[in-house]
Amino acid sequence: MKSAVVVFPGSNRERDAVAALTAISGRAPELVWHRDTTLPKVDLIVIPGGFTYGDYLRTGAIAAHSPIMAEIKRAAASGVHVLGICNGFQILTEAGLLPGVLLRNAQLKFVCRDVGLKVETSNSPFTRAYNAGQILRVPVAHGDGNYFADGDTVKRLEDEDRIAFRYHAVNGEAPERVNPNGSLNAIAGVLDQSRRTLGLMPHPENAIEPLLGSTDGRGLFASLVQTLS
Repeated sequence: MKSAVVVFPGSNRERDAVAALTAISGRAPELVWHRDTTLPKVDLIVIPGGFTYGDYLRTGAIAAHSPIMAEIKRAAASGVHVLGICNGFQILTEAGLLPGVLLRNAQLKFVCRDVGLKVETSNSPFTRAYNAGQILRVPVAHGDGNYFADGDTVKRLEDEDRIAFRYHAVNGEAPERVNPNGSLNAIAGVLDQSRRTLGLMPHPENAIEPLLGSTDGRGLFASLVQTLS
């Protein structure tokens, strides 16, 4: 599996994404600068977490107009898989590659902790190594992770099995802590219509080593290796 990780001003999880992809695929991804106008020939493009352009205007709004995004749109249309994590998810929605929008957390506070995550579907290149209904433990770190879309869009996502992950209780967690940001229907990650683009707020790249407290994120990258190798 050949992959690339895109770097924007303010990205801060690109090295984590590189480490995860290298550890699980056995092949280091290429780093691509946001002002580049060409992409290497790859199977997967990862847009990592961070605070692109300091989150000015709206989170991901400026990055969505960086030169590389036009190439990412073309690559996605041609069949390349795209993964947006946290700020990457925000960028994908702002660029129109995924439906909905990420709003300020409901409590208007930055949240940084582990959360429970339910795998809603194993029918995608990103989740096939999991079982539907499986509960994961993965960290979040964001201030704008409150997923929202209009009713018709949410119904379509539900009907088409395009909600990849939802926030879920784990280890007797109190109900008020289950959904860390107030996301509609506790949505934590969604797929595009082709099922080749995924955006999610939690950080699977930070849940691949026992030292980090969880290895539950490995399945996402293992799924991609299984699909794309």
